[in-house]
Amino acid sequence: MTFSHLQNQTRRQFFADCGIGLGKISLGSLLASQAYANTSATVGLTPRVKRVIYLFMAGAPSQLELFDYKPKLKELEGKPIPPSVIKGQRYAFIQPDAAVLGPRFSFQKHGESGTELSEMLPHLGKVADEIAVVRSVHTDQFNHSPAQIFLNTGSPIPGRPSIGSWLSYGIGSEAEDLPGFVVLKSGGSLSGGASMWSSGFLPSNHQGVPFRGQGDPILHVSNPSGFDNLAQRETLDLIRDLNTKQLNVVGDPEIRTRIEAYELAWKMQSAAPELMDFSQETESTLELYGMDEKRPNEFARNCLLARRLAERGVRFIQVYHAGWDHHSNVEGGVKNQAQTTDQAAAALIVDLKQRGLLDETLVIWGGEFGRTPMVESSAALGRENGRDHHPQAFTMWFSGGGIRSGTTIGQTDELGFSIVEDPVHVHDVQATLLHLLGIDHEKLTFTYQGRPFRLTDVHGHVIDKLLS
Repeated sequence: MTFSHLQNQTRRQFFADCGIGLGKISLGSLLASQAYANTSATVGLTPRVKRVIYLFMAGAPSQLELFDYKPKLKELEGKPIPPSVIKGQRYAFIQPDAAVLGPRFSFQKHGESGTELSEMLPHLGKVADEIAVVRSVHTDQFNHSPAQIFLNTGSPIPGRPSIGSWLSYGIGSEAEDLPGFVVLKSGGSLSGGASMWSSGFLPSNHQGVPFRGQGDPILHVSNPSGFDNLAQRETLDLIRDLNTKQLNVVGDPEIRTRIEAYELAWKMQSAAPELMDFSQETESTLELYGMDEKRPNEFARNCLLARRLAERGVRFIQVYHAGWDHHSNVEGGVKNQAQTTDQAAAALIVDLKQRGLLDETLVIWGGEFGRTPMVESSAALGRENGRDHHPQAFTMWFSGGGIRSGTTIGQTDELGFSIVEDPVHVHDVQATLLHLLGIDHEKLTFTYQGRPFRLTDVHGHVIDKLLS
């Protein structure tokens, strides 16, 4: 090979022509993927759980109506909130001197732990000793779309990899015939959109795969009539060989992704119908989740489907439920959404536990931020008795392996405005999630545009008080 020939070669051509070829390296890594997925040596920690089910309540549930009871708000209801509390902060839809709005529901203590929950969460109250409530979560973002993207990717700007994508990249999946990262949706549109399950700058085979609520979970997973399995297998083999040849020439990792996608789709054609067949579930299980043919509940269906995905080794299952944005009539809005979600969320914990899966599964519940202690009312916008966005303090709960269940962490002031004990940042939640899966959040990185990136950026601490 002459020097002039080397000068005209691209980097990709060089790797393709070298001794073993980048394409062969790539194919070798595919064969080793299962062994890679089943070892924690690459991340250096002992995993406490194998998978995550994240119940994301998009729109920001009011912590003051559900988890963080503040009798002082009832005492001050109708009076302007003290200026010393606001400290010059501005809000999207209310004035700084807006009147205080008292809690709309009563609260009770539950279980041996005495966890205090709203009357709107009777089913969660029955499993209070299985959850840890964190009342002191806070975020940097004030509006729905950037806040949702921030919680899911560690950045408010679209284009960064999501949590599930980082997990897929870092430790792979135990599921051989299903995606390692599945997205389930209910309740309406999501402000953050597909950026919340994007693979960002990671290879695209790590992105989340949205499943549909009815029919085939993924479009075109079923063959058209007249096209049998043999013909399809022969077609896929030919396409695979052509793609492999091209991969050996140019070394483009997206070709490898295409090869994997075709093979996964082939496997899913047999796995997906069985996955979606709820006739295998007992009547008692369907009743546990509140599955009623006369009154379909898509969130309940997705929670049951999440358990079935967990049984089949899917690493990260994100269950999005929209509809929690209550700028008006927070009482009616929270009541409706709690009636839709409370039973199924609690049932998921019960079901996982009775099947021996809870100890190896992390379940998370929460939105993108909280709601203000002040009332939102606007005749022009047709709003009254609502609550505005509040990033300074909100509540999440956790259950499953490695969690110190039956505990309540963090505290806000008497008005529920500011955190006064054990603040927990969104990056801390992300760091703790990775830690429970055996990943050091500071070491799971991907170099892009010349610098290493990670889910928690340069922030984040494991929430020690949350761990058992």
